[in-house]
Amino acid sequence: MTSIQSFIRRLPKAELHLHLEGTIEPATLVELSARNDKFPLTLHEAERLYRFSDFSEFIESFKAVTRRLKEPEDYELIAWRMMQQLHAQGIVHAEVFISVGVIYMWRNFDPRAFEPIFAALERARERAARELNLSLYWIFDAVRHFTVEEAERVFRKAAELRPYYPSIVGIGLGGDERHTGSEPFRTLYAQARDAGLRLTNHAGETTGPEAIWEALAIGSERLGHAVTAIRDDKLLEELKARGTGLELNPTSNVRTGVCPSFAAHPLRRYFDRGLLVTLNSDDPALFGSDLANEFLLAHTEQGFTREELRRLAANSIRASFLPEAEKASWLTRIDTIK
Repeated sequence: MTSIQSFIRRLPKAELHLHLEGTIEPATLVELSARNDKFPLTLHEAERLYRFSDFSEFIESFKAVTRRLKEPEDYELIAWRMMQQLHAQGIVHAEVFISVGVIYMWRNFDPRAFEPIFAALERARERAARELNLSLYWIFDAVRHFTVEEAERVFRKAAELRPYYPSIVGIGLGGDERHTGSEPFRTLYAQARDAGLRLTNHAGETTGPEAIWEALAIGSERLGHAVTAIRDDKLLEELKARGTGLELNPTSNVRTGVCPSFAAHPLRRYFDRGLLVTLNSDDPALFGSDLANEFLLAHTEQGFTREELRRLAANSIRASFLPEAEKASWLTRIDTIK
């Protein structure tokens, strides 16, 4: 391990844009397939499912992985392994998307099917808090290119369970922006806010800056990707003025073809303009890069110094939904890392 890698590992940091299902490594998928498939996958077959050349093919790969999650114990397994991976990178807090809309889809939209799965996820989260000193919040993610009614089912479940599970912090909209924007979900976002849920949104990944304006207009507090904001100076000033947290995922954007290279990603330009940018891995098993590696690539591909990497780590804490006292404690700790 090089000195810069060691420094990155020691930096306390948060991951704010991470899909639970996108952390499943091919070897774990083989285990799941052995449990649940009539004709189990070989490792070679599993690895082929992780190959794609654009965003549409990525969606198909994601579906091929998630359909092999059947039982609550499957979810507990993948959650625990995800949390071990986070801890190994020096991540102290994570806010993780659960594709609740996809869970419903694979189970014929039976709302009773979700509670046992979520109880299993909570067992893994509690174990990580106890054994790894890792804090974690869940974000219930709806699929925007399903119907508004199906998204309502997801957001309603988050509001229903939140009084019993404080770890449910917010809601989000994933899926294909090219099919459905943010405006149809305006009322649902207002209802979620009134229920005490925080509001995230994937915006400006495969669409232009107008999609980011639309996401802001319905009340989104934090934005995933936002790659195309770079095309609109007025939007950049608005994002800065609002202090909107941007969950950037450079390697993800390269792998799905929405950005030509890590070096070309607007991360550096956003950072230099004073936007609240955070680094994230999105779907590390599918994209082949975890958060520690994203920090390393920011250093090697975009020239981020140690002090700038420290600021990125601090941004991840500031943009999180942690209580202010916990944020202050971690920010103090970040300043002490040499």
